[in-house]
Amino acid sequence: MTVALILPEALRAQLAAEARAAFPAECCGLIEGQIEGEEAAAAALHPTKNLAAGPDRFEIDPAEHVRLLRALRGSGRDIIGCYHSHPNGQAEPSPRDRESAAEAGFVWLIVALTGERILVPTAFVFAGGGFRPLVLRP
Repeated sequence: MTVALILPEALRAQLAAEARAAFPAECCGLIEGQIEGEEAAAAALHPTKNLAAGPDRFEIDPAEHVRLLRALRGSGRDIIGCYHSHPNGQAEPSPRDRESAAEAGFVWLIVALTGERILVPTAFVFAGGGFRPLVLRP
């Protein structure tokens, strides 16, 4: 069971920049990486178009998800999770996140921001029908 997400500083900066650019809407994307034992290691963040109608939710384009799955075939990497921002919210799964989560072992990376102020991102894994917090390491 995953207990930690390794997120290099460059990817943290990318996440913050995407969240600021999308504000006041939510940014979203997919996390490329590997899960070995208890650690998930992010290798890249792939921004995706947010298909959600409202500014306070996100929906990743399924076509972009499939395209990335195909691109990663044979690379030793996979889509290990998703990320999104919570403008003027908390860096924790929202009720909408809880409703839409379905894949066990999938990592959720969330960053909250208020205007230009980015809060520390948090990570969770969906397991047993709920979210468990992950330790976030550089």
